[in-house]
Amino acid sequence: MSDPLWKLDAFVEATGGSIKGDAGANITGISIDSRPLEPGDAFIAIKGDRLDGHDYVAAALEAGASLALVAESRLADLPEDGRYVVVSDPLEAMRRLGIAARARTRARIVAVTGSVGKTGTKEALRLTLEQSGKVHASVASFNNHWGVPLTLARMPADIDFGVFEIGMNHAGEITPLVKMVRPHVAIITTVQAVHLEFFDSVEKIAQAKAEIFDGLEPGGIAILNKDNRQFDLLRFLAATAGVSVVQTFGEDQSADSHTENVISFAGGSSVDATILGTEITYKIGAPGKHQVKNSLAVLTAVADVGADLAKAGLVLDGMRAPKGRGEVSQLMLQGGELSLIDESYNANPASMRAAIAVLGSVPVARPARRIAVIGDMRELGTDADRLHADLLAPIVEAQIDAVYCAGPHMHALWEQLPHELRAHYCEDAKDLEDVILKDVRPGDVVMIKGSLGTRMGPLVTALKKEYPPADDTAAA
Repeated sequence: MSDPLWKLDAFVEATGGSIKGDAGANITGISIDSRPLEPGDAFIAIKGDRLDGHDYVAAALEAGASLALVAESRLADLPEDGRYVVVSDPLEAMRRLGIAARARTRARIVAVTGSVGKTGTKEALRLTLEQSGKVHASVASFNNHWGVPLTLARMPADIDFGVFEIGMNHAGEITPLVKMVRPHVAIITTVQAVHLEFFDSVEKIAQAKAEIFDGLEPGGIAILNKDNRQFDLLRFLAATAGVSVVQTFGEDQSADSHTENVISFAGGSSVDATILGTEITYKIGAPGKHQVKNSLAVLTAVADVGADLAKAGLVLDGMRAPKGRGEVSQLMLQGGELSLIDESYNANPASMRAAIAVLGSVPVARPARRIAVIGDMRELGTDADRLHADLLAPIVEAQIDAVYCAGPHMHALWEQLPHELRAHYCEDAKDLEDVILKDVRPGDVVMIKGSLGTRMGPLVTALKKEYPPADDTAAA
């Protein structure tokens, strides 16, 4: 039988709480949501922007929680016969629990940040490091002020490798998170024009991303994208922060890890590369130039933490883009198939250009078409309209045949589009649904992307409902 995640006494000591009621001696997991909670989990009642976990304590206890970590000020509102560890602030107590989890492990830790590609890079690290030991990594995009400490608190003591995604949209957000994570290796995938609503310039974004250096362990390694325009600034900021080892990746042949030859195909790429002086050939099971670039950072980190580079290269072929982040589906239409690239989770100018380039790389048999269905990119501040209009060049370069636009900012692009590329424009994404369902034809390749708030995801759902994916029909 495996050891519990936390013993009650260690949990209480780490959180600085006191026990009330018959709390369980062994804690098998940590949850902040009563719905997926498993018996034996500790339920942490944190207060969010919309919901307060204390309102769900009774449900968590009924579901078999070993205990609920609650605020002393809310005890009077909770079931009297409950199992509690009582603290002044549950979120702060979870941070303390995360710090204690980091202190007790001897694992090698990698942290990832960047304007684009954080989650994909984190998942590739999880996949590759699993070939060499036990890995703990962030689930979904748990990369903020509660996601990072929650991921730390869930980290078993006996892991070999830890992988953490760290995000931000304001200056000063990364520093406290990375000081909890204390990575041995820090990756910055790229710095691009995102969150400009909160930053004066891309250079300010670079400075905020460079906060990841603040928590690097002594002798730690920074891995930077040499092809990125902010590379010189990031390298300077790394040196200023006292980082002794900076490694580089990119297409630039002078980078420590670089591509020698890349062959792209519909579902991914075949890559010849040099990783810190070692030649390696591997395939990536997810399409896009950005996937190739980030794989260099992944394999560099794999080598840095002492994992098996050859095994890591072999498993990248099994990497798949997740739902909303480049997942490719074949949908069944009368007379053939439609390829759907689901990029609906989020968007910024860099990731939009990358997705358009992926669409452009997919071969089509005429009269089939490459179709871009794109919605507004949020948080771009006063430059929003210009940044949307600037998508014209990558669209033309990728030889896109038809463009469907949704959102008020996308109108700036719509006005720039040549007449023959204009398929349909509307302010609300939901108004594209009927048009797209009617317009698509066998052989078409459709890419759907926009910021989460633009709600492009339901368009993906509607297409899959109308034209079931090929693997679904095969399984039926």
